[in-house]
Amino acid sequence: MPQPIRIKDHEKDARLVRGRVVFGAITVVTLIGVLIARLYFLQVIQYEYHSTLSESNRVHVQPIPPTRGLIFDRNGVVVADNRPSFSLSMTRERSGDWQKVLDVIVEVLQLTPEDRVIFEKRMRQGRRPFEPVPIMFELTEEQIALIAVNQFRLPGVEVVAQLVRHYPQGPHFAHSVGYMGRINEKELKTLDPVNYSGTHHIGKTGIERFYEAELHGQVGYEEVETNARGRVLRVLKRTDPIPGKDIVLSLDIKLQEAAEAALGGRRGAVVALDPNTGEVLAMVSQPSFDPNLFVTGISFRAYAELRDSIDRPLFNRVLRGLYPPGSTIKPAVAIAGLDSGVVTASTRVYDPGYYMLPNYDHKYRNWNRTGDGYVDLETAIMRSNDTYFYDLAHKLGIDRLSSYMNKFGIGQKVSLDMFEESPGLMPSREWKRATRRQAWFPGETLILGIGQGYMQATPLQLAQATALVASKGKWYRPHLAKTIEGEKPVDPDPMPDIILRNPSDWQKVNNGMQQVMHGARGTARKAAIGSPYRIAGKSGTAQVVAIKQGEKYDRSKVQERHRDHALFVGFAPADNPKIVVSVMVENGESGSGVAAPVVRQVMDAWLLDEHGQLKPEFASPISAEATAREE
Repeated sequence: MPQPIRIKDHEKDARLVRGRVVFGAITVVTLIGVLIARLYFLQVIQYEYHSTLSESNRVHVQPIPPTRGLIFDRNGVVVADNRPSFSLSMTRERSGDWQKVLDVIVEVLQLTPEDRVIFEKRMRQGRRPFEPVPIMFELTEEQIALIAVNQFRLPGVEVVAQLVRHYPQGPHFAHSVGYMGRINEKELKTLDPVNYSGTHHIGKTGIERFYEAELHGQVGYEEVETNARGRVLRVLKRTDPIPGKDIVLSLDIKLQEAAEAALGGRRGAVVALDPNTGEVLAMVSQPSFDPNLFVTGISFRAYAELRDSIDRPLFNRVLRGLYPPGSTIKPAVAIAGLDSGVVTASTRVYDPGYYMLPNYDHKYRNWNRTGDGYVDLETAIMRSNDTYFYDLAHKLGIDRLSSYMNKFGIGQKVSLDMFEESPGLMPSREWKRATRRQAWFPGETLILGIGQGYMQATPLQLAQATALVASKGKWYRPHLAKTIEGEKPVDPDPMPDIILRNPSDWQKVNNGMQQVMHGARGTARKAAIGSPYRIAGKSGTAQVVAIKQGEKYDRSKVQERHRDHALFVGFAPADNPKIVVSVMVENGESGSGVAAPVVRQVMDAWLLDEHGQLKPEFASPISAEATAREE
């Protein structure tokens, strides 16, 4: 059946077409409007932002670390300088998958998996992703060549020439100058992120750490233009860094070497001071170590050997070694007795070889078991008579004794620029009550009078206490820095001088210390034989293990490392002191026989010329006898 013919509605089709045209036109106009608005927003409203962003992709600001200040001894000998070295650095932002790049580095340089672990640790410690992080130091020429050949496989990796710290004197000043090392995460949180941009090492110990701010300097910057791959095309602007300040130490390398030679390889400490300025002339802690090992990163094995050594080469015995001062403290105790009025120089005490407190049957032994008979102050110092100082300590009492010892620096930090120093310990009633929850007993006061018991001091503190006797109470804090960029260091917290009611008491103690060295019965007279100058000294012995009541010390029954420490302090010339020396020889047993000769050798090295004569600048204008008569 045929279908009916339909007539097409052209009007309807025309309306549909017109609607689509209008809709399309509106859509096009709207999109053009949105595009124009977006272009206006980007190019007009956000012009400065995108202009800066574009410029930052082309121009980079790179930090220029300052050159670290040099360190010299008092004669201008370099003890810490900077030397050129090539390191391998990596920038995370430019490396893409930086862990794969590390794998390539290990493959190219034929390194170990342990090296790979170290590299990754250093990368994770990097401060910001756009800053280069040194991952390997002291590159050889062969390694540099291998990196250059494989550069296309190592995006973001480059060989950088830089200055690294170097200690030309090696172990000689390891414990005084200290060393530098890589900045760790803890230090990173405390450092100025701006001033330490591009700096990856910091002072860890000694002078390097204490004067870090002065030695480091101020960071500089340079604006560089780079291409799309980050390669520097040209330098647009440069702000030079301000180099660190140079420091001249009071240490003398020749005296340092003489002190080391005098110790003869034994474990111990030597510190020499100028009593008129507080300058440290020598500072030896043996055994020592090579600080250069730490600068660019010490291996785990090398560090373990130093850390676990029974001789403890990393331990600074001068500043952190705590020892009972023994009889070396007796001159300070004598000053306390004279100034407090409990004794005079002529007060005599009978010594039968021991001392007993009233109403007690315990005998406190003198080192000379047969006794010295009646002894006065000068004889007691000369003979190091324990009985006399037991009696003197008992008369003083713990309160006055503790107060006077604090004035001499015992129980507190005495140095100006040695952050590692231990304060030691000067016990008191309050200290024992707070730490032991016990009352103070009279017998404890007695043994403090001979430098035993709870009392502990460092070799530096013993040197300072002796320097106060030499300078007649004038306080100068011991310090290592002689000048910083030509300026002398300033003591922000000076200690008060020790002023006695009778200034002649200083000379009375001085005379007793001279008799130790030059008296017919002096305990260290052998060490002064042939000396062209007079020495004032005092020996001491520090017990390592206690000896039971009534027993004698028998070295054959004591292990070598349990034997007594040998101590000696002294100054010279006695009537015009120019040097103070404190010596501690671990397990040396005899202060007079072992430590005193070390003191003599150090003094000779400082005071005598090549002909064995006293140098003119150290000659005394007046004799000790004239000084005594004048006072």
